[in-house]
Amino acid sequence: MIGKVVFRKAVKADLPSIIALHEADEMGGHGDAWTSENQPAYEAAFTALLSDPREHVFVAEEQGRVIGSMIATVLVEITGRGKPHVLFRSIQVAGSHRSLGIGAAMMAYVEEQSRHWGASVAELTSSSKRKDAHRFYDRLGYAQSHLGFKKKL
Repeated sequence: MIGKVVFRKAVKADLPSIIALHEADEMGGHGDAWTSENQPAYEAAFTALLSDPREHVFVAEEQGRVIGSMIATVLVEITGRGKPHVLFRSIQVAGSHRSLGIGAAMMAYVEEQSRHWGASVAELTSSSKRKDAHRFYDRLGYAQSHLGFKKKL
């Protein structure tokens, strides 16, 4: 049984739970784990995110427990007459809470926030391995438009 889910901006106390969501994601492959060794790096990254006015970290919370999270970054392009758009990343819903509408509700909530920031387009990337996520994004109206590339530096 799923209780009432609240969507809100993340606070520092949410950080261990956010990392736990990513740690439980076997497909992500980032090797995240909340350990005393890793904690300073996560805290520094979180502090940097919260101090940047273009970065927004959100959580989905049920009965005091973080069950989802995502980052929204407001980007300004020279094209499109400089109209801001938003990049969604690090989207995560606890495995126990998937396919219950929480991810869709979280996306809708952050899309609405994005409209308030003046964004007219939302974009995201997803690992080519995440076929279920691709179907999810497609159902939400996201269309595949670009081919992404990465290079380790």
